[in-house]
Amino acid sequence: MTSVDTPAASRVTWWRLLLRDRFACVAVVILLLVATSALIGPLLLGDLAVKQNLRAVNRPPFGLDDGWAFLLGSDSLGRSLLARLIVASRTTLSVAVPAVVVSLVVGSIWGMWAGYHRGWRENVSMRVADVILSFPSLLLAVVVLYVFSPSAGNIVLVLAIARIPIYLRAARAESAELQSRLFVDAARTFGTKSWAIISRHVAPTVLPTLFTVATLDFCFVMLTESSLSFLGIGIQPPDMSWGLMVAQGRQVLQSAWWIAVFPGLAIVVTTVSATVLASWARLAMDPGQRWRLTLPRSRRENRREARHKNKEVRA
Repeated sequence: MTSVDTPAASRVTWWRLLLRDRFACVAVVILLLVATSALIGPLLLGDLAVKQNLRAVNRPPFGLDDGWAFLLGSDSLGRSLLARLIVASRTTLSVAVPAVVVSLVVGSIWGMWAGYHRGWRENVSMRVADVILSFPSLLLAVVVLYVFSPSAGNIVLVLAIARIPIYLRAARAESAELQSRLFVDAARTFGTKSWAIISRHVAPTVLPTLFTVATLDFCFVMLTESSLSFLGIGIQPPDMSWGLMVAQGRQVLQSAWWIAVFPGLAIVVTTVSATVLASWARLAMDPGQRWRLTLPRSRRENRREARHKNKEVRA
């Protein structure tokens, strides 16, 4: 085994590929900042986020007269908007991340099992997926949360169930194509059991695609949670989330725009960063496309310009 095949060399290669893409690096920094704020922020700023100061009601942003906590201004009760943004990030991520993880695990295992065995297993699985997908995710969440109490646990459950078919269909398509490959036939010939073949041969090939789908699905789930909170059937006070903060700030949008704009900006920046990282991961995990990330920026720009000129000439 050469030094290139070692895990340390693989980590260096991944870091080098990441550092070659400036947008992906910025996206990683933003996501790490959001994750760190969600983990540590509530422990440090929990009291500050709920402490009322009626002398600093609707204080405009970018002023340090009342301290760094009011850098982004205050809301209608004089609470620090910066502290509330940091504390609300935990609630938003605590809904989006578990929903994506549950749907990813259940849908991936189910899809690989159905695609590998084919037959009635595949037909039944696809029909179940079609039934779930026939209901829009947001509409299904609205109905379920209206009937039951709107809580973080119910939101995670309904969004996880609604997103399982996405991973089920992707995993089924990949594993159905792989189950007829030569290396899978060889493993089957030597008497390897089905679950061993799926875990050792099918899953490592399918998971990069599923992780890319999960990164994009994280954006959808977070926007759905924000939409539910905005409609009033998501996260309920005294808990706080970015979507709920936008809903609370819309009533004073003309006089105190920052109460709704900054939480909305946090949602947009986080989802865009996750989308950029998913685009980079799709290229980095695909051996056939990874060479695009190894080219110097000047050569990549020249190739883009050449393709653009060719399109103009054809037009």
